[in-house]
Amino acid sequence: MEAMSSIATLLHSFFLLSLLFLFANASPKTHYHDFVVQSTPVKRLCNTHSTITVNGQFPGPTLEVNNGDTLVVKVVNRARYNVTIHWHGIRQMRTAWADGPEFITQCPIRPGESYTYRFTIQGQEGTLWWHAHSSWLRATVYGALIIHPKQGDSYPFQKPKRETPLLLGEWWNANPIDVIREATRTGGAPNVSDAYTINGQPGDLYNCSSKETVIVPVDSGETNLLRVVNSALNQQLFFTIANHKMTVVGADASYVKPFTTNTLMLGPGQTTDVLINADQTPSHYYIAARAYASAQNAPFDNTTTTAILEYKSAPCPAKGTSIKPVLPSLPAFNDTATATRFSTSFRSPRKVEVPTDIDESLFFTVGLGLNRCPSGANTNTCQAPNRTRFTASMNNVSFVLPSNFSLLQAHHQGIPGVFTTDFPAAPPVKFDYTGNVSRSLWQPTRGTKVYRLKYGSNVQVVLQGTSIFTAENHPIHLHGYDFYIIAEGFGNFNPKTDTSKFNLVDPPLRNTVSLPVSGWAVIRFVADNPGVWLMHCHLDVHITWGLAMAFVVDNGVGELESLEHAPADLPVC
Repeated sequence: MEAMSSIATLLHSFFLLSLLFLFANASPKTHYHDFVVQSTPVKRLCNTHSTITVNGQFPGPTLEVNNGDTLVVKVVNRARYNVTIHWHGIRQMRTAWADGPEFITQCPIRPGESYTYRFTIQGQEGTLWWHAHSSWLRATVYGALIIHPKQGDSYPFQKPKRETPLLLGEWWNANPIDVIREATRTGGAPNVSDAYTINGQPGDLYNCSSKETVIVPVDSGETNLLRVVNSALNQQLFFTIANHKMTVVGADASYVKPFTTNTLMLGPGQTTDVLINADQTPSHYYIAARAYASAQNAPFDNTTTTAILEYKSAPCPAKGTSIKPVLPSLPAFNDTATATRFSTSFRSPRKVEVPTDIDESLFFTVGLGLNRCPSGANTNTCQAPNRTRFTASMNNVSFVLPSNFSLLQAHHQGIPGVFTTDFPAAPPVKFDYTGNVSRSLWQPTRGTKVYRLKYGSNVQVVLQGTSIFTAENHPIHLHGYDFYIIAEGFGNFNPKTDTSKFNLVDPPLRNTVSLPVSGWAVIRFVADNPGVWLMHCHLDVHITWGLAMAFVVDNGVGELESLEHAPADLPVC
């Protein structure tokens, strides 16, 4: 009898331990990381550069977490430039202090200093990424941030055999900081990049690059998940794989209704998760990306980066020979029809609750401009067309970053004189936005203007591209929020006729919208995250010129609707 009782006790204990083990595995975890920002010798295109990296890696470390987990990342700056890190697409509920854009939510981390970012992932699954948000450092300071489902949950699609992040980037045969400093001095456009990269490598079609070309291994018959990120600084990119179709299952860490395509188009900041079936003859196939360049007559990097999809069962080449991978056909650089077909294919997997009773109906023009050369200025400092300097704006306001305090500090502590709350809800002058715009409208005003939102308000923003100087596709990113893209189109938005195109049933949820060239897009969100949130074009040359604004979202009622207190180690300006 005693033996039976002992066995029962043991079984009971084993059962309890198993439950505890399962619970411990299923409960959210806290992940601790150290990021050391430092100068590292990196050789690309036959030249070695002193490149700013994280932990000596280019691209930087991939962070992997589960939905519900917390990240604690201590960033130590051992480089010669100021730096901040932005966790692109993370909602940062009540933790705006950890968002990262320089002079918006924090002062920069000075050389020799450090700052610890703490935040929890809430209700997001899929692919995001992190990058520097200070000058042009994100050219090389970036990495993937992968959010798996909660422990015990699964993907809403077939479980892939393996997963591969593919980060698309841009490489200069120069120091990117010098490139933008030179452009700021001259007032002209910065030099375009010398190569595109996949996971930091240009690939076979560039000099001195073949040996390091990225290999993506597959087995015949398996289904794999590719997590594609456009981490390029200034260029939208087409992406394709020779002879293989892709099934899109996610974007910007939200699941989408699956659809099949031969080509992706990603603006900088955007991510796309795709399934590929290894169903072709075992061989080597190029994965390739090249520019989607929509601005007429503007210079761009017209090269192609490649990686290789390699079937493990592919026949080995004869001694002394090599197998030339199959090259895919990529769209022409100005193929707006393909870009549009792709961007308008996105839907949420099911019916969603789109905000309908709109409290704030906003209309923002988005585009470039030209500033007249200041009187007495050297001609060398006015090298944009007709002796001018390039600029950019939203609603005719070219955004100026503060320098003594971050906007979030000024808002939270009530510091006067840092910003004004008079960012216009509509353009100060109505005009034919995508037509032949009068030269009198080409020079915007400068200012640090924000738009204030009450907590919980339902917001609609019509983003309207302009043809000032040149029309082009703009990837518009909103910090601290995901938003529904309920419609997009070409020409000028017409509230009488275009509202009939609104998808209020299953629009996609994104954090970055590709604003069509000479066109418009309409987004909606609920202002449920207090703080100061930057909205900007993710072409870094355009944010440098002022194509940005910020929302100040007030606290709601009680602690759970209010911004957390600032961390003790928040950098000072």
